[in-house]
Amino acid sequence: MQVARLILPAVSILSFSACSADPPQSFEPRPPQVQGRTTSTALKLSAAQKASIGKKIWQNESGGKVSGLTAWNKGEEFPSMGIGHFIWYPKGFNGRWTESWPEFVKFAVARGHNVPAVGRQADCPWPNKASFTRDFNGVQLTGLRNWLKANIAVQTDFIAYKSRAALPAMLASAPVAQRARIKRNYDKVASTANGVYALVDYVNFKGDGTNHKETYAEQGWGLKWVLMEMRNVSSGQAAAREFAAAAKRRLDLRIKNSPKARGEGRWKAGWHNRCDTYAKPL
Repeated sequence: MQVARLILPAVSILSFSACSADPPQSFEPRPPQVQGRTTSTALKLSAAQKASIGKKIWQNESGGKVSGLTAWNKGEEFPSMGIGHFIWYPKGFNGRWTESWPEFVKFAVARGHNVPAVGRQADCPWPNKASFTRDFNGVQLTGLRNWLKANIAVQTDFIAYKSRAALPAMLASAPVAQRARIKRNYDKVASTANGVYALVDYVNFKGDGTNHKETYAEQGWGLKWVLMEMRNVSSGQAAAREFAAAAKRRLDLRIKNSPKARGEGRWKAGWHNRCDTYAKPL
């Protein structure tokens, strides 16, 4: 998917606007402060660029297949919904991963979208993969997939919103000595179009790194951890390539530290392939 090249400033917050006829999004988080400085420069992408990022995320998560918009992966206790595979927990289950489907639904409804009734339930109504699979071609899941297919833009907006909110949260949760490093590396990566895609996609892919439960052996793999992992390189494509490499190192460490019973090594190739897309100019 080709996206027009941009000359992008270093940014602290990602801001997506549809086009000149549409007003900028108004749900910006408070600009972070680093060593006494407040940074608020925003990056704006066109509707076409935003659509391209949404399609790439959908491709990353489920090969761009409509069937992948409602999925229950093998070995998981919950389904994953939408282009971003937003997690939806069944009643009574409280896992280590950040649940994002209910948050997305609130986001979409607040913006006037008529999410199907089954999707508005607080808990996933299918208690296990077997019941989900039996109902896969039923009215409820088919209707939910059709709605998701027709509403890619709001899903992309939600993913962008989560990414914009990530930097202040990461800085607040990081050791003081690491905050300037995180901010500096974020800005370096965000100086290219594919770097912006990397920051947006990775938060959706593996979280922002602020959830203390998303660690093994006190080591995490979310965006905060990748930015701390990055080696000192220049801005631009060098930073995008290093971000991709650092993400793979953190994910390899996750596999090494994970419980053997989870068999997370089976995901390594796919995870690496996804990270490799961050190094490729859009």
